[in-house]
Amino acid sequence: TTGTGATVRIDNVQSYGQYVLHLGEVTDGTVTAGDAVTCSVNYVRRSPIAANHTMTHVLNFALRDVLVTNGDGDAANQSVDQKGSLCDENKLRFDFSWGGALTTDQLAAIESIVQGQIESAIPVQSFVAPLEAAQQISSLRAVFGEVYPDPVRVVSVSNEDIPTILQNPQDGMWNKYSVEFCGGTHLSNTSEAESFVLLKEEGIAKGVRRIVGVTKADAAAATKKADDFEAKLTEASALKGEELETTIKALGNELKNLSISTVRKAKFSDTLTKLTKSVMAWKKEQAAAKAGKIAEELITAASSAEGTKIVVRNDFGLDGKAAKSIATTVGKKVKDKAFLLVSADETAGRFMVFAFAPKGGDVDCKAWVAAATEGTGGKGGGKKDSAQSTIAGLEKIDGVLEKAKSL
Repeated sequence: TTGTGATVRIDNVQSYGQYVLHLGEVTDGTVTAGDAVTCSVNYVRRSPIAANHTMTHVLNFALRDVLVTNGDGDAANQSVDQKGSLCDENKLRFDFSWGGALTTDQLAAIESIVQGQIESAIPVQSFVAPLEAAQQISSLRAVFGEVYPDPVRVVSVSNEDIPTILQNPQDGMWNKYSVEFCGGTHLSNTSEAESFVLLKEEGIAKGVRRIVGVTKADAAAATKKADDFEAKLTEASALKGEELETTIKALGNELKNLSISTVRKAKFSDTLTKLTKSVMAWKKEQAAAKAGKIAEELITAASSAEGTKIVVRNDFGLDGKAAKSIATTVGKKVKDKAFLLVSADETAGRFMVFAFAPKGGDVDCKAWVAAATEGTGGKGGGKKDSAQSTIAGLEKIDGVLEKAKSL
């Protein structure tokens, strides 16, 4: 703010030579060269930035702990090195070197470590130290290729103050702490971050992965969304049949667009997969029961029908396995008649024509189906004792039935 009351919103700060340049936009009044100004910080905006920045340090520590320190055999040939970072008021983003996607268990462990350090209320300390001395700290995380000033600002997330660490920098106990060179804004205690949620882990280049996370209110919002979805999933688990099928389709679409913990998202996806399998099993049972009922109806019809051919429509979708099951059941009881079934799928807008006959009989099912569906654009095939075709357009059904009966 200037002495005349003008306001400049600073969007960027850069160092050039011995000057620190504040770059921004005049949002109120007029600024003139030589005006005296008062700089003030937008602490409402800075608070989540500081939380995201501090938790990026803790995340860096957690990655090394899970992937390298406590990793499997493959970890011996890899290292977790920072490749990029962005922290703003909405999120934290951390890029790091690693040879493949992290597993759900690894992500869960990383998320748990970060959250655990928040709950442990660990002090966040900074100290300006001689560069050579600071570089001796055993747990130090520095960006490869970065040129650091001397002296350098050291930031630690630890219960030990930095001067104590510098007295015995090679002590292995420092490995349980996050220690980095950093000039940015930070919290004074990890508890101020309130909560952490790991939203996403993905590859952005060969050998480089990216993690996106949130803290404070954004983490609380993500957690509430996950809790609400979990409640819906629990309710869905009590459903059966068509109601369950409709519900899990809706929940699947909702889950795709949810910005929640990637760990919980993976678990929810696994639950939806299990529920989908139960729906498929239910459908199989329903199809088997319906196929059995249709077969019994055909057997009954055959006992009083004249001639050697029977044409019927009975909708059971486009289930080829069900059609074969019907043919097998009927074939065991009816030895002197051939059948042509028409079954429609109203949702798909298509129908199936399926014919079967006793082996060695006079009826050629392949020719029968071909003649009945001629000009419909049907696709199928078969042989003399069994053939089928699938046709688009339900308006063609009556014509196919009439033609099949006339042959």
